[in-house]
Amino acid sequence: MNMFAKLAAGAVALLSTAAVAAAEAPPELDTGTTAWMLTAAVLGLMMTVPGVAMFYGGMVRRKNMLSTAGQCFAICCVISVVWAMIGYSLAFSGGNEYIGNLDLALLTNLDMQSLKNGTFPESVYIVFQLGFAAVAGALIAGAVADRMKFSVLLVFIGIWSVVVYAPVVHWIWGGGFLRDLKGGGVLDFAGGTIVHINAGIAGLVACIMVGKRTGYGNEDMSPHNPLFSVIGVSLLWVGWFGFTGGSALVAGTQAGTAMLITQTSAAAGALAWMLLEWWLNKKPSIVGLVSGAVSGLVAITPAAGYVAPGGALAIGVTAGLICCLACAYLKYKLHYDDSLDVFGIHGVGGLVGAVLTGAFAKEVIGGADGAIDGDVGQIWTQIQGVLWVALISAVGTAVILGAIRLVTKLRVTEEDELEGLDYTQHGEVVGGDS
Repeated sequence: MNMFAKLAAGAVALLSTAAVAAAEAPPELDTGTTAWMLTAAVLGLMMTVPGVAMFYGGMVRRKNMLSTAGQCFAICCVISVVWAMIGYSLAFSGGNEYIGNLDLALLTNLDMQSLKNGTFPESVYIVFQLGFAAVAGALIAGAVADRMKFSVLLVFIGIWSVVVYAPVVHWIWGGGFLRDLKGGGVLDFAGGTIVHINAGIAGLVACIMVGKRTGYGNEDMSPHNPLFSVIGVSLLWVGWFGFTGGSALVAGTQAGTAMLITQTSAAAGALAWMLLEWWLNKKPSIVGLVSGAVSGLVAITPAAGYVAPGGALAIGVTAGLICCLACAYLKYKLHYDDSLDVFGIHGVGGLVGAVLTGAFAKEVIGGADGAIDGDVGQIWTQIQGVLWVALISAVGTAVILGAIRLVTKLRVTEEDELEGLDYTQHGEVVGGDS
């Protein structure tokens, strides 16, 4: 018996040593997840250039097409630099409940061998998150299209990404106070509140402060090339899989579920908007169809990793109907000129998605991040998140633009606006009549 006891004790000791060694072993790069996150990062960047650039470029008048697309391209460049300099650090580096610190400013202290979640390079995660920041800035440009100075827009977006966007990211994704609210904290799987409500509110405040387009309400300002918008939204739709599927941060079942949920909601939103507009105007417009798809994508963004297909259908249909009505009636009732319906689609759609995430979330789907069933309490938590983000976005936008207005005018002259921003701001034209 003594011999067997000694053998047993030796075996236990060996197993314990092996367990300790395994626990102390450094994480190893997962090539499958790394490949997926590289792909997701590229898809996310594609949403801004060329996705939003083509979508918005086709929605404006021809004389402003090049300037609008160029704004999106330039914003992507500005935010790429600002994100590396300070944005990522403020969003994801330690700090407190409200803002990160400067440990990773200029990314000088970034360990190029460090792994996010122990599976893929943090450098890939930085680029992945950059896509969210870039598309948020580009969306705002749509609200002030046709009349804002190119220089002012770039300065505003650069400051806004630091003063407003980075803190909001930290509140929800960086360990801030909105993830610690009662219940499951604010659920935002892929940026519905962080990107779309944030940009939608900023766009609303910006378009009010800049003022209406010259001739608004009296001149035809319909899209000059809806085909470009169809192509742009198609690129957005495909790119959206990078945001929602990539937000799982692993090549696994939650990523697959998020992609299915995204497709379902986008299609439901497109059909809902189209059918409502068909009923109201007796014709289904193609611009309405693609706008409905965007509304379904926006609304499902916070919910993609937390809800079942039935919830996705409900969210997509609800967003398509409400966003259609917001764009068709709300802005005319309230007398603001949101050129490309940034608030009507992204602000309102983001609100619908954020609240309904609290209603339709399923613990069995959410996993460790969002393992909670939707209920009244979670809905209230979602509403609190919306209010906090809307507050900082509205106040931050107003303060930044107010400060810039002390130095220079926010918009071009009336003569330059009438001639078109393509020529007056850039000295180039696409060709043809405006």
